[in-house]
Amino acid sequence: MTEETTDRHVRVVLVDDHRMFRTGVQAEIGQTESTGVEVVGEAADVDQAITVITATRPEVVLLDVHLPGGGGVEVLRRSAAMMAAAENPVRFLALSVSDAAEDVIGVIRGGARGYVTKTITGTDLVDSIFRVQDGDAVFSPRLAGFVLDAFASTDAPPVDEDMDRLTQREREVLRLIARGYAYKEIAKQLFISVKTVESHVSAVLRKLQLSNRHELTRWATARRLV
Repeated sequence: MTEETTDRHVRVVLVDDHRMFRTGVQAEIGQTESTGVEVVGEAADVDQAITVITATRPEVVLLDVHLPGGGGVEVLRRSAAMMAAAENPVRFLALSVSDAAEDVIGVIRGGARGYVTKTITGTDLVDSIFRVQDGDAVFSPRLAGFVLDAFASTDAPPVDEDMDRLTQREREVLRLIARGYAYKEIAKQLFISVKTVESHVSAVLRKLQLSNRHELTRWATARRLV
């Protein structure tokens, strides 16, 4: 970042479950005198995000898509009432490693003003933050055309409220279960414990209101997730 001072100022909350990434972003953009960005809070999961956003009322939230507790879509959902009632609404800019269609479209439909990937430079990220603060829609160059095409096309992925309830890890476990993997095989492939796999499966069954593995497999097959 340059050392020039700026008259502009924006208060930002960082929401990402990787502490080292938050630290890196803070170091890159959080030099308030030169960037105009003041990082007023951080959060690592959905519950923390809601608590911090409510307490600090930032202008912009940098929001990761994949978070413990329901993901970025859940943060947007739970923040919706607060944003609608606020005199100066909180605006959300998704900042993610993912450029998957379901992630991009999910958070934009959820209310985010933009979506940039983690390959973005610090300078461009600061610019994107201020543009979102001003009410602009901001996307990484590679995603802009894709988003426009997706929303204009009749082939755009439909809203799937059931899928939106699942975290990214729960979706991964769901797909592997539907493909016939045993719990031990899933644990090995995802580098997690069997107990954690069991917890994810229970959460998926509860959220989708299904009773057993057979119903889960049929549900996933119907949505071509297998």
